[in-house]
Amino acid sequence: MSGNTKRSVSITRTAPGKYVATNARGGKLEFGSGRDSDQFTPVELLLTAIAGCTAIDVDTVTSRRAEPEQFELVASGDKIKDEDGGGRMENLEVVFRVRFPEGPDGDEARELLPKMVAKSHDKWCTVSRTVELGTPVRSVVE
Repeated sequence: MSGNTKRSVSITRTAPGKYVATNARGGKLEFGSGRDSDQFTPVELLLTAIAGCTAIDVDTVTSRRAEPEQFELVASGDKIKDEDGGGRMENLEVVFRVRFPEGPDGDEARELLPKMVAKSHDKWCTVSRTVELGTPVRSVVE
């Protein structure tokens, strides 16, 4: 591997059940426990990361052929408790709702769409590949 492969965010508690994530570039994202309707929960952020990663992959390639008239994704899954009482997600799914204009450019983008969705899933989307491969997470207390 070449270059800087490390990625990180820092999380700061701003109030009970409210947090701000800050990336290395200074971008900020508020999230919370789900008590406030205007904040995403960590599970919703996971779904957003999965759909967002593949959306960027697919949009980058297909929109070179034609600007989409509609480009929406819906990520969903079931939050369950497994046998030992631990929470996790299963039945994760990303549904693409993409329409391109009529004409040769739109035809080319439509033909390319399923190939790019598959390529994103199988190779490009770091988020969904990490989830599917089951990468361990190590927690450290300093």
